[in-house]
Amino acid sequence: MAPVAKECDYLVIGGGSGGIASARRAAGWYGAKTIVVESKRLGGTCVNVGCVPKKVTWNAASIADTMKDAHHYGFNFQETAPFDFTSFKKKRDAYVHRLNGIYERNLANDKVEYIHGRAHFVNPHEVEVVLDDGSKTTVLAKKILIATGGHPNLPTDIPGYEHGISSDGFFDLDKQPKRIAVIGAGYIAVEMAGMLHALGTDTHLFIRQDTFLRPFDPMIQEEVVREYERQGVKLYKRSKQSKVEPVADKPGWLKLHYSSSNYGEGILEVDTVLWAIGRSAEVEDLGLDKAGVKQQSEKGLIEVDSYQNTSVPHIYALGDVCGLVELTPVAIAAGRKLSDRLFGSQFHAELKDSKLDYTNVPSVVFAHPEVGSIGMTEPAAIEKFGKEGIKIYQSKFNPMLYAVMDDEHKGAPCVYKLICAGPEEKVVGMHIIGMGASEILQGFGVAIKMGATKKDFDSCVAIHPTSAEELVTMK
Repeated sequence: MAPVAKECDYLVIGGGSGGIASARRAAGWYGAKTIVVESKRLGGTCVNVGCVPKKVTWNAASIADTMKDAHHYGFNFQETAPFDFTSFKKKRDAYVHRLNGIYERNLANDKVEYIHGRAHFVNPHEVEVVLDDGSKTTVLAKKILIATGGHPNLPTDIPGYEHGISSDGFFDLDKQPKRIAVIGAGYIAVEMAGMLHALGTDTHLFIRQDTFLRPFDPMIQEEVVREYERQGVKLYKRSKQSKVEPVADKPGWLKLHYSSSNYGEGILEVDTVLWAIGRSAEVEDLGLDKAGVKQQSEKGLIEVDSYQNTSVPHIYALGDVCGLVELTPVAIAAGRKLSDRLFGSQFHAELKDSKLDYTNVPSVVFAHPEVGSIGMTEPAAIEKFGKEGIKIYQSKFNPMLYAVMDDEHKGAPCVYKLICAGPEEKVVGMHIIGMGASEILQGFGVAIKMGATKKDFDSCVAIHPTSAEELVTMK
């Protein structure tokens, strides 16, 4: 018997944050008959193996830091037991599970049909979905959004790579690693290394160059590398890994064969190897060739224009599958803007050109310490405006938390940088390191998005005593 066909105005392939946001806007606001197909858990990478469980873990690491500093403020207590990673994981998983349920209820509230299964194109308007029981259904859609996200890369050319885990696999760990090798230099590797070190894991971070977070401003790279080394994270620079193999007489332990510029060649015994070496688009079995959708790189990223249009007029793509700005709030905003244009413009003519502005998107790395960034790096600003066309304001100071601590016990300093361009000194870049950077950046991001100048910053009365006041008092 042929699969039963469904028909809809809008088919969204991928139930992550971006896809769900677009689906709910289309159905809930504009009445479009909408179907979402997801093969895993609703919420995508962010909710299940990304931002959400990461931030919960970062919170635990921050509490550990606070406990270490508490005696400086007169608190004297002893831990009766070490950090209970297993109990913590159960609570973290339960929170994520609740969010999965909230996403599903929100789809139902907006009258979005949800199909749990794996989708692939049959032709440009038809998608076949393999359901959990192996049966199939076909969906005929007038418009289709691809929002399938991405998946972690693994170094399949390294013998024994399969003994390690990816960043997704980190959240499946039931026990805290005693000693871990984290391979990677992006925000995922840096965040995981920082969290685990703060929680007491012997942490070894392997990077390909001399610094990590290389897309960020050089100040951020240099300062955070310096701070990680000060804290005791062992950093292997210009490193390569050649093999991973089990330790014969230590069940569960691994030997990582490596070379690096600062430690030479060696073998490190660890109980966990974590590969955090980038991500690729989740498109392998989507059948894009049958739909005629063009891809732009070896990572499988889908080609889109500024309106999220693919090479096929009625097929769109957004989020990590496009690789423009791989952040959850970006995918959510792009998804809503897309539905406004596709389905809202018939009610509101001003929405016919609705699209997301990808400039000046604030981003945060939940490292130890936090990192916040918006706008241009200094090298990018120099390239655009020339060295004489910009002015740099920079400040480095200890947050007030350390006021009662001896120098040797003080933690990471705050380091702030403003990049201003032109005679009006428009703020074209802001880069901050230190406590509360994420919360600080959200507010200042609004000002920079609005085109604030250094004079605008200076005109704002400082809130004292705070770290953020440094941004409106720089000389």
